Amino acid sequence: MRKLKTLLLVVFLLSVNVLSGCTDSTASLSQNKKKEEIIINIGVQGKIGILPYARENKIFEEAFEKVGVKVTWNEFASGPPHFEALASERIDFGAVGGTPVIAGQSGDVDFKAIAVTSDGKKGNTIIVPKGSSIDNLKDLKGKKIGVAKGSSAYNFLYMAIAKANLTDKEIEIIQLQPDEARPALDNGSIDAWSIWEPYATTAVYQTGAKVLVTGEDLNINAPSFLIARTRFTEEHSDLTILFLKTYEEVRQHFSKNIDEISKELAESQKLDVEIIQNVLTNSEYILSPTTDEFAKAHQEQADFLYSVGGIDNKLETSKVIENKYVEQALDQIAEK
Repeated sequence: MRKLKTLLLVVFLLSVNVLSGCTDSTASLSQNKKKEEIIINIGVQGKIGILPYARENKIFEEAFEKVGVKVTWNEFASGPPHFEALASERIDFGAVGGTPVIAGQSGDVDFKAIAVTSDGKKGNTIIVPKGSSIDNLKDLKGKKIGVAKGSSAYNFLYMAIAKANLTDKEIEIIQLQPDEARPALDNGSIDAWSIWEPYATTAVYQTGAKVLVTGEDLNINAPSFLIARTRFTEEHSDLTILFLKTYEEVRQHFSKNIDEISKELAESQKLDVEIIQNVLTNSEYILSPTTDEFAKAHQEQADFLYSVGGIDNKLETSKVIENKYVEQALDQIAEK
């Protein structure tokens, strides 16, 4: 599994070096500056979900404008770049899967996981193209599998093949971001794709691809998180709580209006309503402190990565977990 360790470290360290050389247009502001001068920078990925929807409808802008704070958005293809941006202080908040959180902690990025947004059981999927002869995980032996390096789907792939008693030496892993992997799956350049929503459901509906296995099938609990730059949370605890309250308000709107939002997103993204409805239903968005169950599942992921050489050091994942902000946010919402 040395390949996994090398890939995780190379992608993380190279990206940090590139980004750290960039001009930081949103440098961290000192605590004594006026709140109206503060800009919060939010990382976002994909077009469907809480943060993409909030960005499209300027919900965070409206919430923070009331306290004299501006909002900017930074778009990423997957989770790992969020931590590269955190390390160079280009973003303050983001939403990612558990594997990037582990890689970020292993790389000594100064951040906190401030809330859980999904249990992850349905979040990651391995799909194969229509007509594929691959029927089970063991059939992946000798096959080309596309996956975004360092993502939650990356760790999921390794955990999935381990359950079939396969190693990374018995498959060919092709490092592809989602916008690269979908065409590769469609044209037969890869035999399978380890990916998260909404990409999995979209491929199934649009091309007849089939789901080989999900995290739910394998009982892999892999929580996803909201993350934040540590210094920002310490200097602006009130704004951190406001960020979480705003996120929760959008999440509640999602859960109560799936049909309406599905139609809205289907129109803006030019997708079938049925696809959006299925994605939103499968996503099962939550906002929760990191409970004992979530903490245990996240620690198990880190231990697995360490056992296969994916990270060099055995982590105590609780060191980056911070529940106090989400607890306060949820309490304040409940008091309304």
